[in-house]
Amino acid sequence: MDYVKLGSTGLDVSPICVGCMSFGAPDRGNHPWSLDEEQARPLIRQAIEAGVNFFDTANVYSDGSSEEITGRALADFARRDEIVLATKVHGRMHEGPNGAGLSRKAIMTEIDNSLRRLGTDYVDLYQIHRWDYATPIEETLEALHDVVKAGKARYIGASSMYAWQFSKALYTAERHGWTRFSAMQNHYNLLHREEEREMLPLCADQGIGVIPWSPLARGRLARDWDASTARTGTDEFGKSLYQEGDREIVDAVAEVADARGVGRAPVALAWLLRNPVVTAPIVGMGKPEHLDDALAALTIDLTDDEAARLEKHYTPRPVAGFR
Repeated sequence: MDYVKLGSTGLDVSPICVGCMSFGAPDRGNHPWSLDEEQARPLIRQAIEAGVNFFDTANVYSDGSSEEITGRALADFARRDEIVLATKVHGRMHEGPNGAGLSRKAIMTEIDNSLRRLGTDYVDLYQIHRWDYATPIEETLEALHDVVKAGKARYIGASSMYAWQFSKALYTAERHGWTRFSAMQNHYNLLHREEEREMLPLCADQGIGVIPWSPLARGRLARDWDASTARTGTDEFGKSLYQEGDREIVDAVAEVADARGVGRAPVALAWLLRNPVVTAPIVGMGKPEHLDDALAALTIDLTDDEAARLEKHYTPRPVAGFR
């Protein structure tokens, strides 16, 4: 495995990040398709043995059970100082006041809860899952700075917001001397390229590592357009992300993959990795071959003509994935 730096930091990460939303108790939260601990552990071990050191989860995934499963597996299969462990805060974790959001109270409570579930003293990357319109960004940034200074997180990151919001956060942190965001986890793939307008140029200019979520568009880029999975029937959020007119893009991925004699997923991921601002796509794993596909993408160098074929049918669309 050839490791890369996360943005302008000195942190070494694998160019593939394992997305741990796939792991969690199916009867907790709203992910009935998630893999329980017995199913998840072999996949996490497979990733570690392949050299992957970057794992991303969130407090809200399967009501905290994703963190529990991920933390126990990593403790059993890897050395903590070799793993880059990321989690997120923002989503609702309990009913009533202060059960969600990015207030100082919520952040200070949820970092401790995440560390307890993960079974570790610190996370390497602590990310705000969404922008909190109800909390001043100064309050959020100072709380995150204090989390870092307390040794509970090494770096901080953000996810899915407008570029003006991220720019405001970067400016505010610099103005106050607070810890600066090092990573942006955004919605970016062949079916959703709106991030190319402002967010990706901002990240390139500011030395921010980009770790896209849903790099395979909820699996749409890896299968026939009309195919369905156990997840597609219950993934209400996923249904809001893409549009029916994207069939031609999916077909183009199949054409390039067939011409090369490789799978569709490696082609779609290789397209992302062509962009120098992208550090590591966050890849969900439900089967061993999903990791094999991600690793195969690291060996594919798409030509300019192939990239043009993949991109030619894209049409502008509203931003999706910010809620």
